[in-house]
Amino acid sequence: MANGSRQAAWEFFGTELKRRREDAGITQVELGSRVFVSGGYIGQFEQAIRKPQLDVAQRIDGVLQTDGIFERLCRKLIDDKRYADYFAKAAELEAQATKICEFAPALVPGLLQTPAYARAVTLAMNPFAPDESIDEKVSGRMERARILKDATRPVYWVILHENVLRIPVGGPTVMAAQLEHVVTLARERTVMVQVLPYTAGAYAVMTGDLRLMEFEEAPPTAYTEAVYSGTLLDDPAVVKHVQSAYDLLRAAALPPEASLDLIESAAEDFRRCASTT
Repeated sequence: MANGSRQAAWEFFGTELKRRREDAGITQVELGSRVFVSGGYIGQFEQAIRKPQLDVAQRIDGVLQTDGIFERLCRKLIDDKRYADYFAKAAELEAQATKICEFAPALVPGLLQTPAYARAVTLAMNPFAPDESIDEKVSGRMERARILKDATRPVYWVILHENVLRIPVGGPTVMAAQLEHVVTLARERTVMVQVLPYTAGAYAVMTGDLRLMEFEEAPPTAYTEAVYSGTLLDDPAVVKHVQSAYDLLRAAALPPEASLDLIESAAEDFRRCASTT
């Protein structure tokens, strides 16, 4: 499903939710209290600003007695083959988060990727895939990044290992543009970026990507990713341990301004390399 049609489908979900709610004579606040979210959240669902999780859609069906229509719509819209099965649930939660803290040891995180960088990564992982499949996966990644442009965008803090700045994904021109994009987002105060330099040596999380997500009306969740696998962690004790590890990463990383200087320097190196080839 293309970006525009998917958004239109969520808008239909919201319009239908509003119609069914009003037909039942229930206010947003009343419905929210009965499905365990705020009235404001119901309003954002109806405006297609936020997307409800599956369990919320199921509870809405129960309250409004809508014979499972919202569950079916939700299942259809979140059954997104642009994402690997192990990442689909994390992508769904990402769209609901009020704060995301991410550590990336080797690649620019998906929310910060340019189309050219995303394509290079996708091609490297799927060298025999047809163009249509590659386009769909890149499109999905770009659509994910829209949450950083929304009025309700999450606080987003990312720590990049210096590896991310040095691996020439897509070649020097693509890398220069990608790093400049990260700097632009940081300068616009859309994201907070730090770099963990090589000189930091060993660090707290050396086993793969790490993401912490906080929500307005749900406990925090952690997501870790390795080769073709991902794990959502919601046990409070485990999440607290992951939060402590992230704090150690923050402490070891360069300050934000020094981090941006290093990213800009790496981008300039790639620009010079591109101009000589």
